[in-house]
This record gives sequence, structure tokens and C-alpha cells, in this order.
Amino acid sequence: MYQGKRMGFFRFIFQDWQANKGNAKGRIILLLFRIANFCATRRIYYYIGFLYLMFYRIMVEWFFSIEIPWNVQIGPNFRLYHGQALVMTNQVVIGEGCTLRQSTTIGNKQLPGGGFTPSPIIGNYVDVGSNVCIIGNITIGDHAKIGAGAVVVKDVPAYHTAVGNPAVNRLPKSTITNTFTNEETTHII
Repeated sequence: MYQGKRMGFFRFIFQDWQANKGNAKGRIILLLFRIANFCATRRIYYYIGFLYLMFYRIMVEWFFSIEIPWNVQIGPNFRLYHGQALVMTNQVVIGEGCTLRQSTTIGNKQLPGGGFTPSPIIGNYVDVGSNVCIIGNITIGDHAKIGAGAVVVKDVPAYHTAVGNPAVNRLPKSTITNTFTNEETTHII
């Protein structure tokens, strides 16, 4: 899914730049994240970049009010709209070309014994609306859509849309069959 460790430094840190064209705040936050992620995921740079990692945490969490841990796996062409109040755990995996909006939480669920479930895995080209909670050991399939305000606690298959609280999976529109005959369709049009 994610092959970021094979990229050179500049290609790595600017991999989201074009996807966030016209979105200065998203570009800045993701540039800061990619530099921190580069340092945190490569042992030699971790020790050299430790001060930068502290700067990243203060800048992004305190000033932008976003919690994207520096060791999260996020694929290229990640889009971040209205970057504020976004929270995710450090074990979340996000695929290529995904879009997240404001006030979204992606994390694990605390178990009755005090432990935690694994974090969600989000596939490629997933579009997440605002004010969404994606919680627990679940998988969001490729090209899925999560509607605004949804609370997702179960898997969402590829190409499906999840809406509501708790979220309900809807079939993609292309799989809904036409129940009208040709004659009836001409009267509708």
C-alpha cells in the first residue's frame, strides 16, 4: 500500500503538495508532517531530527489543533481540508489519495480489561466527511465514502458509502439496477 521509505527526501516531503493545491494550510501541515515522518521512520534521522520532532508536535498540536502522530503511515496525495480538530492514533494506516476533513477522529477502542483494539486501516482513495469518528479494529475499503457526522464502528466495503450514527453501509449507486421499463423512463424524462 505505502512505499514512502523508498523515496528521496524532497520527493517524500512534497508528495502531498499537488493534491492540496489552493489549500495553503493543508500544504503547511502536511509538509511539517512529512518532514517529521521522514525523521521518525528512519533511525539515523530520528536522532538527528529529534529537536524537529519536538517542534513539529508543538506547532501542529498546539497551534493548528491537529494530532497526526509523526509515525502514522499515510500514503501519497493525502488531502487535508479545513485542517483543525483532526485526531488519530499512531497506529492508523491511511492509503493513497485519501481525503480527510475537519473534526475527524480515527482511533482505537478501549476494551473492558483496559487494553485497546488495533487502529483502523483506511484503504486508497477514501473520502471522509467532517465530524466523523472511525473507531476500532475496522477496515475502510478502497474508494469508500464516509458521510459527515458518521460514527463508523464496522468495516466499510470498497466502493460503499457509510452514513449515520452508527454508520450504515450503502451500496454504490452504480450497482442499483433500473426498475423502470424503457417506456416508463421516457415518461419520467
